[in-house]
Amino acid sequence: MLLVCVGLGAAILMLAAAEVLIAGSAEILLADMIPAAFGRGDGLAAYVVFETRVPRALVALLAGALFGLAGHLYQRLVGNVLATPDILGISAGASAAATAVLTLGVVGVGVQVSAVVGAVGVAALVFLLSWHRGVSPYRLVLVGIGIGACASAVTTYLVTRADEMSVERALRWMIGSLGGADWPGVWALALTLMIGGAGLAAASRGLRTFALGDDLAAALGTRVSRLRFASLLLGAGLAAIATSITGPIGFVALVSGPLAARLVRRADAAVAAALVGAVIVLAADLIAQTAPFISPVPTGSITAVIGAPALIYLLVHGRRRPS
Repeated sequence: MLLVCVGLGAAILMLAAAEVLIAGSAEILLADMIPAAFGRGDGLAAYVVFETRVPRALVALLAGALFGLAGHLYQRLVGNVLATPDILGISAGASAAATAVLTLGVVGVGVQVSAVVGAVGVAALVFLLSWHRGVSPYRLVLVGIGIGACASAVTTYLVTRADEMSVERALRWMIGSLGGADWPGVWALALTLMIGGAGLAAASRGLRTFALGDDLAAALGTRVSRLRFASLLLGAGLAAIATSITGPIGFVALVSGPLAARLVRRADAAVAAALVGAVIVLAADLIAQTAPFISPVPTGSITAVIGAPALIYLLVHGRRRPS
């Protein structure tokens, strides 16, 4: 596992360096960018590096790690590789809440706060509606899919009723883009990753018992319903804060956990899942900015192209998971 994590870390460093040095629309020579990256060179190159490209690369890295952790947590929670914030309606709840305030003309922090509130609210609603003498993973998934569909319908209705400028803002946010990355977003994501990582580490022992079934997990001392609710809220918080800053970048949470599990050959691979998520978002953003004939495009459109075949693969081969 250590070698895999080191390899993923090296890939992250190379992708981040490439994004800082060659990505972006500013027409600055590479010979000027390299000195600027080390604090030397002219003022324009230094500004482009430290105020646009470095924050964008760090937001891609941190948001990808959060999406990967959230997906891994939900997949462990439910015991199904298809259980992610996207499938359980969390991302749809964040999108509906953000779209609601965007159509009212709210921008900036207000959109981010509303996305977090929407995601956490949907997570709590999914848990409550799934409750029947406890919460089974099967009911959790079905209720999440249903609430996600309702939230998507609300988003569609809001977009059809809004004015042209509000629709443009909403659609730009909904497709998932890192164009608005800044240093406050970097600090928010970094703090969330530290808190979320600590929370996941604290819950890891109880989550491992879920693979044995609820009855045996309870017999081993795990408070099943309480841990499931806390984990649901934790995963929603991780995904919501990442989504609030980048928009809903789809499929990252879905593919990070299974890919990490295959790389390290074990299901409990939270660190590897975070690293895989970071690699995916960094690579997708680099492609979105530099690919011939299509760039620049939103990062979410690239992850969708990657994630759709991955979803089909998981549907076909999802039963063959590492134990």
